[in-house]
Amino acid sequence: MTTHEPFPQEELANRLKAVRTNMLERQLDGLIVTIPENIYYLTGLDHWGFFACHVLIVPLNGDLTIAARAIEEATVSKQVRNTRFAGHSDTEDSGEFFASIIKKEGLGSARLGLEKKSLFLTAHIAEKLVEGLPGVEWSDISSLIHELRMVQSPLEQNYTRRAAIAADSGTLAATEALHSGASDYEVAAECHRAMILAGSEYPGFGPFIRSTRRRPGDEHTTWRGDVFENGDSVLLEIGAAYRKYQAPMGRLVYVGSAPVIAEEAAELAIRGMQSIVNAIQPGVTVGHVYDAWHGIAEEAGLGDYHRHHCGYLVGIGFPPSWTGGSAVTGIRRSGDLVLRAGMALHLHSWFTETGRGDYFISNTALLTDTGCEILTNRSPETLQIR
Repeated sequence: MTTHEPFPQEELANRLKAVRTNMLERQLDGLIVTIPENIYYLTGLDHWGFFACHVLIVPLNGDLTIAARAIEEATVSKQVRNTRFAGHSDTEDSGEFFASIIKKEGLGSARLGLEKKSLFLTAHIAEKLVEGLPGVEWSDISSLIHELRMVQSPLEQNYTRRAAIAADSGTLAATEALHSGASDYEVAAECHRAMILAGSEYPGFGPFIRSTRRRPGDEHTTWRGDVFENGDSVLLEIGAAYRKYQAPMGRLVYVGSAPVIAEEAAELAIRGMQSIVNAIQPGVTVGHVYDAWHGIAEEAGLGDYHRHHCGYLVGIGFPPSWTGGSAVTGIRRSGDLVLRAGMALHLHSWFTETGRGDYFISNTALLTDTGCEILTNRSPETLQIR
């Protein structure tokens, strides 16, 4: 009996059908899937064992096979109903083992797609696959399943909504814990407690909690023992997860007092967020959305101010990322990705280091048939002072 089934078998079957349709179009006999988010998407396997490379063998016809460390067999047998399992001992070379299993599946001289951009497919394993399968014609299909995952089903959207509720709870708790003399350990503890009690599983990242006075440009650092002081601006970027669907959000919070100039930055950031929300519609490009956000900067006389993006797609995420792997599908300047209903997005509006004060807000949103719906809507977007 399975004890953890995040997806109905019918939904998994429909996903596999879409993958195989894509395989036919590319004239592939099989896929070698190594990205944890994609393995989860096709099988429902949910654990921390992905730190060691897993291989999901997807033939054009027939059964799927998961190959991984033998110790994971019990977990796979409880959670996964649509694959076989093949396990290697820790004394075996995993790359050689994976090559041997691919041969046993009758794909030793096939046209195979490989996810080369996986964080967990090491150079050693990839080399062993090529060496052990000299008759295979390889192609890189790193984006194949990722692109199918961009549009969420109603069930997936519900999971994202539940994650957003937990993210809001964690952000509110972190904000309330901030005061002069508080350490970032205290803030992190309160954030985690509230987020988990609100239903969050372990998220892909963070939470990120840092004083911008001490670490102004350290984008991906978090609590380490800093004690906050009056006047500190503290970046909170907090993501929660439900059934591995990620919902991040962010706020810049001032401790004790904020400089008067911060009010202008907060007003710009809030207007920027509203411009993003207004621009997001099915059928528009991400470049169009970025231009709408940047229009607020231009109106304020900050036409030269740009960010690397004003958001990105989110969905399934395993550590170490809530973006669904190493790639970031961003809302970027001149981006040509067309937005579709069912996409989940982490939207950013930054105005920092412009000479007009500093403020930042971000929210998780869903794109529906009628427009953009903000999900993380309990934590206020106005200038926050604790």
